[in-house]
Amino acid sequence: MILREELQKLVKGEVRDDDKTLKDYSRDYSIFELRPRAVVFPKDAQDVKKLVAFAARERARGRDVSLTARSAGTCMSGGPLSESIVVVFTKHFNKLKELKKLNSEEGYAVAQPGMYYRDFEKKTLQKGLILPSYPASREICALGGMVANSGGGENSLRYGKTEKFVQELKVMLRDGNEYTLKPLQKAEFKKKMTLKGLEGEIYRKMFAIIDKNFALLQRARPRVSKNSAGYALWDVWDREKEIFDLTKVLVGSQGTLGIITEITFRLVRPHPYSTLLVIFLKDLKPLPTIVERILECGPESFESYDDETLKLALRFLPGFIRLLKGNILSLAWQFLPEFKMFITGGMPKLVLFAEFAGDDEKETRKQAVEAEATLQDLGLDTRITRSQKEVQKYFTVRRESFKLLHEHAKNRRTVPFIDDFAVAPEYLPEFFPRLQEILKPYAKYMTYTVAGHVGDGNFHIIPLMDMREPKIKEIIPELMEKVHPLIFKYKGSFTGEHNDGLIRSPYLKDMYGAKVYKLFEETKKVFDPEGIFNPGKKVGASMRYALEHIISEN
Repeated sequence: MILREELQKLVKGEVRDDDKTLKDYSRDYSIFELRPRAVVFPKDAQDVKKLVAFAARERARGRDVSLTARSAGTCMSGGPLSESIVVVFTKHFNKLKELKKLNSEEGYAVAQPGMYYRDFEKKTLQKGLILPSYPASREICALGGMVANSGGGENSLRYGKTEKFVQELKVMLRDGNEYTLKPLQKAEFKKKMTLKGLEGEIYRKMFAIIDKNFALLQRARPRVSKNSAGYALWDVWDREKEIFDLTKVLVGSQGTLGIITEITFRLVRPHPYSTLLVIFLKDLKPLPTIVERILECGPESFESYDDETLKLALRFLPGFIRLLKGNILSLAWQFLPEFKMFITGGMPKLVLFAEFAGDDEKETRKQAVEAEATLQDLGLDTRITRSQKEVQKYFTVRRESFKLLHEHAKNRRTVPFIDDFAVAPEYLPEFFPRLQEILKPYAKYMTYTVAGHVGDGNFHIIPLMDMREPKIKEIIPELMEKVHPLIFKYKGSFTGEHNDGLIRSPYLKDMYGAKVYKLFEETKKVFDPEGIFNPGKKVGASMRYALEHIISEN
């Protein structure tokens, strides 16, 4: 029997295996293409339950069947790609089930993984609440991907990434049953460990792994404020508070341990006003001093983009103005200072902007002025924004540069593979020149922009490359194997937000060492010994396999 027919007999949702559907779901925002055998659009949790039971049964019979969950497909690492069954949640599994404001500052929401963040935010803002861990792809991403990758963005400096806002998860595990995971006090999780069946087994085995290797895991945690590499085992067991929380290992696991069917998020009240202190930096040497002094002033966010990103904004100015939505002449006027820099040859190497947010616009301006005063002795070129539209300008350049690069790359395409490193800000003046030395010999094959979250030391390098060039498949692993040791030398992570997927999973052992990697393998074995869920990501990954599936067109 054809796989599509087998699956359609089981589920109420649609099952597709036509060429167009398989092609549509063979790619995400990464450099890979994997053609699935079937795409399923589940209607409800019962559909997911039946899919898991089917995959488990067929896998036990020796059939190569697996399930890869997918939401909006904006992943840059190849996380939701599979040559087996792709399970798409955005079509039906996209509801907001509950939204409640608890007090003037906080609330919570219960949502399904296929809900687009933009739709979710519209609903939460009606209650004066927001999920602040949204990524730059906020207009096109969905909640499931934010959780699966432990996504973050411009607000993560103050609020943290998505992992900080997940209160509870409903997850379909390998036995085809749906379980609720949440933080448990010691007495509660001890009780869980006495349970018969899969739930009790998982709690017993995971506690044994983490408690026995507690010191090793705490040492393994990268010394940066953002990290999406591996499984976050170091966050599961809080010995001081005696809280055991398995959501911490599911968040950021890229659907390799189970399929998330429902998420409860903690929400916060957004601040209505922002003022930016913008710093045009021509030399990277004072960067650690700037970061240290600005962070002491308590910014909401602290972002950056490089001269190439700024040139991109000026080159494609009409596109940026359309995104800003307003009077064309007044918005073009907003970019006059940047045009002057461009004409006079005074382009900064890096544009930094620290956001000060609050309930009173005058107060946010006062904070920005005070922050500017702390930098006075450094002789920097600075600017304080005068309107919310000007604030939006800088954030639009930062958020949309990748999209415009992607759209306007003639004979080249965006190639994310060293796109998400995090290094403590104090190391950046040493780190960046060394990174540029590594990249310089490859200038013939690529140009790139640098943008990122300078307050976290989390930067995104997005090269443009001609994928028809045969040498590209050699250059990608070659460059990764040169850049990764530099990141590790400065105690960083090769992914702050974008996660491992096909591109970085093969290098997790290099980042963490054999002992910690073995604990990742044991974790996968506890949850998914048969490899039902998204195989080839996190553990058991092959760079050879990844390279065989790199796109060879622009």
